[in-house]
Amino acid sequence: MTMSLTRRRMLSLGAGAAIAVAAAGPAQATPNTNERAWTKRESENGWPILDHARKFRVEGTNVDVSLLEGDVAAVLLYVARRFAYEADMLMPGDLQGYTMERKFASAFESNYLSGTAIAIRPMHYPLGADVKNTGMSRAEQIVVTDILADCEGVIAWGGHLQPVKQSHFQIAIRPGDSRLKELAGRIQRWDITPGRGAGTIDAFAPARRRRAARSR
Repeated sequence: MTMSLTRRRMLSLGAGAAIAVAAAGPAQATPNTNERAWTKRESENGWPILDHARKFRVEGTNVDVSLLEGDVAAVLLYVARRFAYEADMLMPGDLQGYTMERKFASAFESNYLSGTAIAIRPMHYPLGADVKNTGMSRAEQIVVTDILADCEGVIAWGGHLQPVKQSHFQIAIRPGDSRLKELAGRIQRWDITPGRGAGTIDAFAPARRRRAARSR
């Protein structure tokens, strides 16, 4: 089964880092005194701020997350499913989506207000955490890199942003950009095609590793 194979490879690639993280426990963010209220009508990525958002179940898990309906939700749920299947299973409390809380320490966190961003295990990988000592393992980053390659620029990862927030994934394009609908359509087709889509992918396969490296 792809999932068990992937986990074996994860153990061999990232055991040292995973043990260090487990021993230290979740990274604790220093209390941030730079939080400011987001007062704009759009989030940082240009999407309208929502009054409410629909709750979705991440397939294959017992985890719910609130997101903007439609193509945005389809793409962000794909990200969460890939992480759960290939990196580590998500548990209740591991996933943050839409929020009405308007105080943030970075502009990109405002994207939660529009339901166009998620944070996977934000307590483990908080804003500004020292990723060298407490960040994602090498194996987890391989999975993330493969996910980003599949999303072809539609998703931005907080590990590439400043300040760093490795738990953070957001829609990186503006409303109306055709790439979002095209990606959501591809994900739908992958889901109904045997051997394709979340749950069947081996991000550690040499061909996928080469493809992900080229996409970066």
